Amino acid sequence: MNDGWLSELSAWLTLHPGWLALALFLAAFIESLAIAGVIVPGVAILFAFAALAGQIEMPLIQALIWAGLGAIAGDVLSFAIGRKLQGRLHTVWPFSRYPALISKGESFFLEHGGKSVVIGRFVGPVRPVIPLVAGTLSMSWQRFLTFNIFSAVGWAPVYILPGFMVGSALASEIRPPAHFYLVVGISLAAVAVVYLLLIQFQLGLTDGGRLYHWLEDKMGKYDATHRFWRLYTNHRPARAGEFPLASLILAVGAAGLLLIWGQLATQTDALIPFDQQALHWFEQLRQPLLEGPAIAATMLGDAPVLLTGAGLICLTLVFRGYYAAALHVAFAALLTFVLVWLLKSSLGIVRPETVANPPDSGAFPSGHSAGITVFVTLLASFVAAESRPGKRWQVYVLCSLPLIPVALSRLYLGVHWFTDIIGGILLGLAVTGAVRASYSRYDRIHLSPDLSMTLATLVWAGFTISYMITNWPVAQASFQPL
Repeated sequence: MNDGWLSELSAWLTLHPGWLALALFLAAFIESLAIAGVIVPGVAILFAFAALAGQIEMPLIQALIWAGLGAIAGDVLSFAIGRKLQGRLHTVWPFSRYPALISKGESFFLEHGGKSVVIGRFVGPVRPVIPLVAGTLSMSWQRFLTFNIFSAVGWAPVYILPGFMVGSALASEIRPPAHFYLVVGISLAAVAVVYLLLIQFQLGLTDGGRLYHWLEDKMGKYDATHRFWRLYTNHRPARAGEFPLASLILAVGAAGLLLIWGQLATQTDALIPFDQQALHWFEQLRQPLLEGPAIAATMLGDAPVLLTGAGLICLTLVFRGYYAAALHVAFAALLTFVLVWLLKSSLGIVRPETVANPPDSGAFPSGHSAGITVFVTLLASFVAAESRPGKRWQVYVLCSLPLIPVALSRLYLGVHWFTDIIGGILLGLAVTGAVRASYSRYDRIHLSPDLSMTLATLVWAGFTISYMITNWPVAQASFQPL
C-alpha cells in the first residue's frame, strides 16, 4: 500500500465523512489481524484516519470506540484462527511464510503468559501474532477476552490520540504557553526518574532483597515482632512466608509524606507561589482542542465511575468466592471516600476561581486524584500478585498510566491547585499500601480471570461511556473558563 493510495482514500473520506467510523474500525481490525498487521502499514493508516477525524471534528469518544472495537474484533478473529490451527500453524499458508515471527511470538507468550496479550498490543515485533499464538497454545476464551478487552481500552488512546490531536491542531490555532516544551520535557524526565527510583526501591523490599532479609532477621529476634511478621506473611503455597514489606513501607511512607505535605500546603504560605505559577501556566495552555480530552479524563475519575467499578469488582469476587478480597476492595473505596470528605470538610481550602461552576467541596486533597490512585494501584496489586516478583513493576507501571491524564485534567480545568493533586495521590497510595498489607494474611488462593471478570469489565465500560455521554453537556458548561 503506497502513500498515494492512502492519500486518495483520505481525500475520499474527507468528501464522505459518514464512512470514517467504519474506516477507523477496519483499519484497527486489519492492524490487529494475524500477519495482516505485518503486511499492511496499519499504524500509518490509523494515524491518517485519526487526523482526519480531528479535522472534521468527529467526537473523540466516537473515534476511540470504533478503533477499540476494531482492535478487539481483529484479535478475536486471530485467536479463533489459532484455536482452529492448533499443531498446524507452521505448515499452513500464509503463516508458514513467517516461521521466525511465529516462533518469537510463541517464546514471548510462554514467557509472559496471559499478560502477553496486553503487552503484545504495544510491542511491535510480536503484535500481529500474539492472539494467534495464544489460540494455538490453548489459552481459554475467558482469559483471552479479559486481557483482550482490557488492553484495547489502553490501546485505542495510544494509537488514536496523536493523530486526532494533529488533525484538530490543523483545524485550529494553538498557542502553547511560554516554555511549553521545556516544562513538558522536564516534567516527563522527572516522572521517569521517580518511576525508576520507586521500582529500584520496591525490588529491594521483596523477599529477594537485602533489606528484606536484614529486617526479617531483626524481627525474628523478638517474640512480638516475630509473631507480627508471621501473622501478615502470605499463606499461598507458591509464596508462603512472603511478608508485605513493600505495602507497609508504601502505607507508612505515603501517610508520612501526606502529613508533611498537608502541613506545608494548608498551614503555611510556602507553596502558594508554586500553586499560582502552575495555575497560570495551565490557564495559558487552555485551547478548544484540549477541552474534550481533558473533560473525558476528569470524568474517568468521577466518583460514580470509580465506585461503580469498585462495586462490580466486589460482586465478581464475591460470586467467585473471594470474600476477603471483595471486603478489602469495598473497604478501600469506603476509606478513601471518608478520608477525602473529612479532610476537605475540616481543612476547607478554597478552590481556584477559574471556571463557571466549580465543585462546592474543599480543594485539598483532590478526590479525583485519590480515587483514581486507589483504583489503579489496588487493581495493579492484585494483578501483580499473580506475576513473578521481577515482573511486578511492569504491571504497576502499565496500570498506573490512567492516573496521569486524570490528575493533569484537574490542573488543566483549573479546579484544583497543584498541591491538591499531590495530596490526593499520597492519600491514595497510603490507602492502597494499608489495604494490600492487610489482605496479605488472607491471600491464600490464586486469583485468575474468568468470564465473570470479562462481563464486569464490559458492564463497567458501558456504564462509563453512558455516564460520559449523559453528563457531557453539564460538564462542558461547568468547566467553561471565566
